[in-house]
Amino acid sequence: MSDHVLRAPDFDKPFLVTTDASKCGVGAVLMQEGPDQEFHPVVFLSKKLSERESNWSVSEKECYAIVYALEKLRPYVWGRRFHLQTDHAALQWLHTATGNNKKLIRWSLALQDFDFNIQHISGASNKVADALFCESFPELTD
Repeated sequence: MSDHVLRAPDFDKPFLVTTDASKCGVGAVLMQEGPDQEFHPVVFLSKKLSERESNWSVSEKECYAIVYALEKLRPYVWGRRFHLQTDHAALQWLHTATGNNKKLIRWSLALQDFDFNIQHISGASNKVADALFCESFPELTD
C-alpha cells in the first residue's frame, strides 16, 4: 500500500478486503488497486471487543472480524465478486463449513450472501488490518 489517504471507490473495479483480529479488537480495510498497480484504502474499520468477545477462541475472533467487516462493507461489496484476505488459515473452510461450533456455522451461513474468494496471507503481510486495533493503541486495553 503506497499511502494512507482514502480513495473514492470505483465500482467498476474489484475490491480487496483484509481482516484481522487480536485479543481485544478486530480490524479491516477495504482497498482497490490504483493505476499505479498499488492497493489504496477506501475504508478502514476497527472495533474493540467486549469482555465476552475477548474470551472467544482465535478462530472465532478471526471469523468475527470477517463477519463484522462484511456487514459494515455491504454497500461496497454485496452483489459483486471480491477478494478477502486473512492471516488465519483455518478460516479457508468458510464456504464449506462443517463441524460442531454453532457460532462459526451461523457466521458461515451469514457470509453466504457474499461472493468472495478467501486467501490466506502471512501475519507479517497483514500490516494494514493489524494497525487498526488495540495492539497498536495499548491505552484501549484498559
